[in-house]
Amino acid sequence: MEKAERQRLVESIVGRRRIGSHEDLRAALAAAGCEVAQATLSRDLRELGIEKTLDGLGRPRYGPTRGSRRGDPGEALAAILGRYGRDVTAAQNVVVIRTEVGTAGAIARALDRAGHPLVVGTLAGDDTCLVIAADAAGAAELAAELG
Repeated sequence: MEKAERQRLVESIVGRRRIGSHEDLRAALAAAGCEVAQATLSRDLRELGIEKTLDGLGRPRYGPTRGSRRGDPGEALAAILGRYGRDVTAAQNVVVIRTEVGTAGAIARALDRAGHPLVVGTLAGDDTCLVIAADAAGAAELAAELG
């Protein structure tokens, strides 16, 4: 697996799951078909700006460094779609977003955080994000905006 794809996978895993140790992260990567050395994983985390913090219950968890989060959820959504989104299609009241492998969850989360008025909800797989709109017209408008 190439570095860029591996790093996208790391971001996706850390964004979707509570990962508290290098061992947990290495196991999650291995389960996704990516064997990685400890030194490589440490370098990836540093380059991605991911550090170990404490969650709301005081448990260790990997996440972005404090300075790396974008203030505006709309800007974060645009950035992640621009980087990982591949294709956007409306089908009835659903918008289908094809993504890079392992990044659909991050896109769904960015959509949820943006609080877009046309989005009723999202559902993410590995490389596909479904965005539910209230009706077909809303889905078409949303697809045009996101595409």
